[in-house]
Amino acid sequence: MHSGQLLDSAAATTGLDDFGEPSFRDGLEVLVDSLNNEAQLNAIGGPAAEALLAGALVNRLTITDYWNQHPELADQAITAPLFIVGVSRSGTTALSQLLSVDPANRSLLSWEAGTPVPPPQAETYHSDLRLLAAIEAEADNMLHLLNPDFKAMHHDPPDMPIECVTLMAHDFVSLQYNAMFNIESYAEWILTRDHSATYRYHQRVLQLLQSGVPGRWQLKTPHHALAVSTIAEIYPDARFIWTHRDPATCIASTASITASLSGTFSDADWAAFEGRLWTRMLTEMIERTSAARAALGEDRFIDVDYRQLVSDPVGAVRGIYRDLGEPIDTNFEASLAAHANEHRQHKHGRHSYTFEDFGLNRDALNERFTDYRHTYDL
Repeated sequence: MHSGQLLDSAAATTGLDDFGEPSFRDGLEVLVDSLNNEAQLNAIGGPAAEALLAGALVNRLTITDYWNQHPELADQAITAPLFIVGVSRSGTTALSQLLSVDPANRSLLSWEAGTPVPPPQAETYHSDLRLLAAIEAEADNMLHLLNPDFKAMHHDPPDMPIECVTLMAHDFVSLQYNAMFNIESYAEWILTRDHSATYRYHQRVLQLLQSGVPGRWQLKTPHHALAVSTIAEIYPDARFIWTHRDPATCIASTASITASLSGTFSDADWAAFEGRLWTRMLTEMIERTSAARAALGEDRFIDVDYRQLVSDPVGAVRGIYRDLGEPIDTNFEASLAAHANEHRQHKHGRHSYTFEDFGLNRDALNERFTDYRHTYDL
């Protein structure tokens, strides 16, 4: 795989050549090098990785072109967005889906994140041909066909919120790639990378998307926990919703899900690597978010305990809105309850794993996160 060929192919596919801010090339180069030299891709993984990167470049080109044609997008104000910043497997997806029930909230849905241009329009938002095509394709989802157990671990329907790493992937600073491929040097590079350009790009995509379908954004991905301070610079009135769960469990669960996903694309045994990688990543997420909280102030953060999110999801959302100073009416509560019942935990099957599978020791992890666990009573 060669970055130059990927760039040329995307340009040929679209007939466009303006990729926007050039800093994305740094991540593209590191990622391609890591995929070529570390990932040990199998016969499925090679073409899958190339297609993923090519798609990201095509989206970047079309988004940049749309912005060039519509400079008035700069007038789109993103006001008081909500960023869910919990670590992976701490309930971020479940919470984002619950918040999407509020019609005043604007979510990043899977189908529009996949093809943002042209921006969706309010009158056809639920009947857009891209959405209908994505729903139809869901039945033949290649990943689920290749890895039928994965749906029990994580499922992103086309009409539900998806992680912002899908957009950040266009800038090649995205843990989406680490979830799919075993690329240690790229992971280390992400931890040293200034995220300012990535979140400027993220903001431009949100401005494009909300030009046709407005609302208060509620956004999620564990990657946000690595860059809360940067997010606060780009979105100065953002609020942060921090989901909390026993971090040892989150690490083991993350290692399990990424081992399953990356195992679709590589035949090597990466179990111990996944355990080490996500111990490091989740440690960084917690430490960086804690530091950002201390710097930004308590009033910017809202805490949600995973245990309440599972046992009393309506109560968890009620607590968020209380902290936001916004009322919840009975119709919204009824819709929340209906959603929670329809999307109950383990609906698609139970996710089973052990710590030992990934070279992890629960006691050692508990010791590592003693302060965090005591602070949030985990």
